[in-house]
Amino acid sequence: MSDPERIFLSPPHMSGRERDLVGEVFDSNFIAPAGPMITRFENEFCALTGHKSAAALSSGTGAMDIALRMLGVTTGDEVWVANLTFIGGVSPILYRGAVPRFLDVAANTWTLDPDLLKDELGKADKEGRLPKVVIPVDLYGQSCDLDRIVTTCDAYDIPVVVDAAESVGARYKDRHAGKGARMAVYSFNGNKIITTAGGGMLASDDEELIARARYLSQQARQPVPHYEHTETGYNYRMPSLCAAVGVGQLEVLAERVARRREIFDTYAQAFADLEGVDMMPEADYGTANRWLSVLTLDPETVAKSPMEVIAAAEKNNIECRPVWKPMHEQPVFNTAAHGATSVSDRLFATGLCLPSGSSMRAVDQERVIRQIISTLTA
Repeated sequence: MSDPERIFLSPPHMSGRERDLVGEVFDSNFIAPAGPMITRFENEFCALTGHKSAAALSSGTGAMDIALRMLGVTTGDEVWVANLTFIGGVSPILYRGAVPRFLDVAANTWTLDPDLLKDELGKADKEGRLPKVVIPVDLYGQSCDLDRIVTTCDAYDIPVVVDAAESVGARYKDRHAGKGARMAVYSFNGNKIITTAGGGMLASDDEELIARARYLSQQARQPVPHYEHTETGYNYRMPSLCAAVGVGQLEVLAERVARRREIFDTYAQAFADLEGVDMMPEADYGTANRWLSVLTLDPETVAKSPMEVIAAAEKNNIECRPVWKPMHEQPVFNTAAHGATSVSDRLFATGLCLPSGSSMRAVDQERVIRQIISTLTA
């Protein structure tokens, strides 16, 4: 008997329109990281999010790198960031020679705790060690409480760059997630809710910042006929072929969000009667895109650990994963400063990410549900 078809955690989901748009790029011969398709993608992304300007780049990590550089982050500066996140939004702190400090997340949102941030900034102010930048993170498609975070940081004139890599299509209050920070970083990696195969976006209402980001992303070339450089830049611009895929994906984003939320709700209903199993909460200030459906297993009432559930699922060709390992536990950051980490630690120990792809068939989700229930009740 052959193995059952693999169910992936979050595979790309193409609409079909992307092929036509890529064909337009071939026809125009703007294959390099320049041309009308990139501008179109940026403009349509701004129309979606409400940002005044955006720069399409090769990755969310590159977008964060440029953002920190433009804000003057340099050797020895502290940059504060949410502890529960993916390393792609944190590594640029080290690129700049700066020092990360990790702050715990709130139990009711899994994002940066605004109360903790306020307390820590008050202490840091008295000690004369305020951070250069604060980076909250939108986790698994749920926005952080951005207004509270920005208001707190504004009191100390500290810019906020929100890592919104996972929250394309999510809402914060009456606006798109990430809108309201000095800059917002988004990702279109292959496993995200929409993808450009690889790529990211840096967005802001400060049009001068985004113009400079575009300049830096193309080797900081001066506007003269010959190649003139007065400062070093990067090769971070998004290729037109990727932008074409992005334009096609934006057309179906609302459908993708609706489907991911439906998948989450189906899991929640299926596991509602399992003692000790809880789904990731949704903040009362927004609407998550539910990029990934995530649950927690209470070790006091559930005999199986997330890693045991993952191993059992893998035997049946189902991909599940733990939640992000907190940054303070990553060996590369083991000397970084941090305060209390109890919520991040608990979520890593008890959290489980389930297959959530918008192309997943109902029969596939039923198979995942049977697998999880049989493992937990065995």
